[in-house]
Amino acid sequence: MKFPLFLAATSLALPFMAYSQNYSAIQTQDHGVDIVRLSDKAAGVEVSIAPSLGNRAYSMTVHGKNILHLGAPDIGQLKQRPGLSGIPFLAPFANRMADGGFWANGKKYTFNSGLGSMRVPPTGIAIHGMLSTTPLWEVTEVKSDGKAAWVTARLEFWKYADLMANWPFAHEYEMTYRLAGGELEVATTVINRGKDPMPLAIGYHPYYLLPDVPRDEAVAHIPVRTAVVTDSRLIPTGEFKPMDLPDPTPLAGRTLDNGYTDLIRGADGRAVFSLSGKGQKIEVAFGPKWQVAVVWEPANQPFICFEPMAGVTNAPNLAHDGKYKELQTVAAGSSWHESFWIRASGI
Repeated sequence: MKFPLFLAATSLALPFMAYSQNYSAIQTQDHGVDIVRLSDKAAGVEVSIAPSLGNRAYSMTVHGKNILHLGAPDIGQLKQRPGLSGIPFLAPFANRMADGGFWANGKKYTFNSGLGSMRVPPTGIAIHGMLSTTPLWEVTEVKSDGKAAWVTARLEFWKYADLMANWPFAHEYEMTYRLAGGELEVATTVINRGKDPMPLAIGYHPYYLLPDVPRDEAVAHIPVRTAVVTDSRLIPTGEFKPMDLPDPTPLAGRTLDNGYTDLIRGADGRAVFSLSGKGQKIEVAFGPKWQVAVVWEPANQPFICFEPMAGVTNAPNLAHDGKYKELQTVAAGSSWHESFWIRASGI
């Protein structure tokens, strides 16, 4: 069954569908959820995105095997009981924000749990922003040609009072998933429509796994020089220390929940993380403006997360306290853009 996705700039309710000889981008449904599916027949790769679940890519199959952890039997059940899985987008801040709010431009903004747009527990530490499961994304383009298949969606944050009340910066997001040559690019643009600079604290929380390799039999390549020191609440202290993991890092019997800076990059500016074992490999390349990586490998789970972050956890507050000098901002009337890329081999 096909369903209508609507162009943000037109009133035509026409279904998106695009085919080329090798690439296709189509609208369809999966277990009752409206999705967009990108296909690269030559590489044997398909990517499925659920715009109504935070515009989340929840499946990237390589020769029929999913390299993204779903965390539910299917997307329909995941939407009924949402949890982080696949490639969730964390905004307007990623990971933890301490002290019940954040500092920006010399002002303290306090979060309000009562609005329903976010939850602040008694600890005062909010987590993962407000958009990981939002249905507010508008699909603006679904297309393919002889070189790629892609879908673009937009979220106009400034339109929603409950969101603006907790992050009072008039801005919007544009996200494009582009599949080309077996590689998925996740491109993000942040546009500041307001009159004040906006602190940039966004990130992604992708969940990767090797379909036929237990995690304890895999190793990770983590190309970083510096680790972020945190307190017992996993809030950075403003201190840093040298990276002390071996390369490659065996994952057997190990748990990780660490932030890293000073990423080691190639001539193209990308830092390439990887998960590999038994001839299979997933590589994740961070573009230059993804300045921080969080690596999460919890106990008794099959996945590992290589999380691209614009800054360290709690960056706006650390910057206000003079403990973090690398905070990125989006100037009034300007935009910020960056990508990360995912490729698998041997699967």
